[in-house]
Amino acid sequence: MTTETTDITEVSADRTTAAGTAAHVRSRHPQAPGAAGSPANPEADSRRIVTDHLRSVAPAVESLLQNVGTLAGWGVEMADRLMAGQRLLAAGNGGSAAEAQHLTAELVGRFDGEREPFSAISLHAESSAVTAIANDYGFDRVFARQVSAHGREGDILVLLSTSGKSPNLLHAADAARAAGITTWALTGAGPNPLTERVDDFVAVDAQSANAQEGHLIALHAICRAFDAEVLRRRQEEQR
Repeated sequence: MTTETTDITEVSADRTTAAGTAAHVRSRHPQAPGAAGSPANPEADSRRIVTDHLRSVAPAVESLLQNVGTLAGWGVEMADRLMAGQRLLAAGNGGSAAEAQHLTAELVGRFDGEREPFSAISLHAESSAVTAIANDYGFDRVFARQVSAHGREGDILVLLSTSGKSPNLLHAADAARAAGITTWALTGAGPNPLTERVDDFVAVDAQSANAQEGHLIALHAICRAFDAEVLRRRQEEQR
């Protein structure tokens, strides 16, 4: 009786394993949409969508490659200003706000290697100031008022926007110009209102989501150039 039960269990386990393996194989090799036995194949559709998205990153990278000189120049200029005691301010909305905060974190913290911290503020992250200003002056002024409060002549303001049309960023650019603050923008395809209001810009010619991904690549490239310039200057000082 024991032997028979064991045999039945083993057979059942073999069938379960075989079924699991077959399911695993099917998941790794999905049939094409509309194939026999699969009138609708959501997984295949999802794979196509993801593939299309990843391939759409290429135009964003190509835009950045066409602006290597600008990005490298920004990194060197940032090193020059911040090492002299100036400050970097950054602003954006939504996903661009997250990327602005990514930039300031790299400067206050570190990027490639150990170095001193530098002054950098993400204006959207001041939640009490943002809500107070929005409540009293309107959302269009949430960044401009902070630029006027924190910024000093010679500082840098980095603005990020895939549309290049956000009124609060346009007002921030105007406030920076009035205060003698240098303005740079990372936007989607240009020209757009923001590219026309700042001192310099890189417009990423790609779909909105891919342009935003391109902005993060650009920020990392700038930080790499920044760190290299800081290191070069510190080594020169030690000679």
